[in-house]
Amino acid sequence: MLVTGPTLDQRFAEAMGQLLGPDFPDHIALAVSGGGDSMAMLALAQNWAHRWGVAFSVVTVDHGLRPESADEARMVGAFCAQIERPHTVLEWRWDGTGNLQDAARRARLDLIDGWRGPIQTVLMAHTSDDVAETFLLRLARGSGVEGLSAMAPMRRAPQGFHILRPCLGMSRAELRHYARVLQVPWADDPSNEDAKYDRSRARALLDRLDVLGLSRDDILATAGRMRRAAVALNARMMSVAEEVVTERAGALLLDRTGFDRVERDTQLRLLAAACMWVSGAEYRPRASGLEGLLDRLTSGGAGTLIGAQIESRANDYVVFREPAAVRDLRAPVGQLWDRRWAVSAPDALAAAQGLEIRALGDAISDCPDWRETGLPRAAIIASPAIWQGAELVCAPLAMAKADWAARIVTPFATWALSH
Repeated sequence: MLVTGPTLDQRFAEAMGQLLGPDFPDHIALAVSGGGDSMAMLALAQNWAHRWGVAFSVVTVDHGLRPESADEARMVGAFCAQIERPHTVLEWRWDGTGNLQDAARRARLDLIDGWRGPIQTVLMAHTSDDVAETFLLRLARGSGVEGLSAMAPMRRAPQGFHILRPCLGMSRAELRHYARVLQVPWADDPSNEDAKYDRSRARALLDRLDVLGLSRDDILATAGRMRRAAVALNARMMSVAEEVVTERAGALLLDRTGFDRVERDTQLRLLAAACMWVSGAEYRPRASGLEGLLDRLTSGGAGTLIGAQIESRANDYVVFREPAAVRDLRAPVGQLWDRRWAVSAPDALAAAQGLEIRALGDAISDCPDWRETGLPRAAIIASPAIWQGAELVCAPLAMAKADWAARIVTPFATWALSH
């Protein structure tokens, strides 16, 4: 008698139940590129949603990096029309600055956030192959426990919505076989086979692991164990944070005596979390940069990392936003500034025109009371201020009895628990 395991549809339903059940949301979204993994996920979601009565919309971000991308977006749209699901294409074009892959990743999340409306859950088609490839890439970079951990099946994006990865327990081959059987179209990205990309080389290496006596399952098992270890280490970090961290005006003060006496791994983990929270960075800093920064701090020095600036003082280490990172950042009053600050106006000025939020900068000279914050001058320079053209209207953190208010939308403790 032949005994077979659960079908891909059953595994997808089980993953969705674990991630979202038992009370499913009324409406979710799927990010679908047109590749084999995401198109198979779309077909799986169609079958699941039909059974459970969940509505979903599909979004494709066209990065315009290849001539074929527009055709691939139209292919996704045609399939969505066939299964009667709404589909939207969002376009992004790289301006040539910064790291392309990082810029594309951030743009994708920003565009999806602007499109999603009240939808809180977005599915993405990462697979077990992605986990294995990421493990190899980070191993090559000398990553520690956090970097070598399997990616989480659910995480909160910096923009506030939840990313779900219900296909993490499925291989790329399984998903493509499923798509072939159901005659679901997909497009192959030729850059996936281009050896000039690190991930492509990692993908090719996975097919040759047997010469070392390794398998993909070995890597996946190790990544899973690393994730369990990371959870335990993060629990330790949160316990220490309760004792040594004070949040003040968008900065973090780390009690020096308490911080210096804990084990180095917890120090590194807490320092990384502080830098990420202050800067809004999506990814943990690389281990080498973090180790070097910790050594400088404990020797009485200072440094910057991923958009955060850190200084050693007699009684604490203070972590705050790097002024250069927000120098040219602008947002209309009523929108978040630097993805973390909400500014509220007094009633008399709520309808004023031409007001925007920018960093205080050199106008700190107009705020003689800034020292009352107990923060370094550079931290206040990087704080939000309200401007009307070239005129400073108010600096909520630097002026005594300021009539405007500025607050961090997600406190450090809340943020750290979700990351």
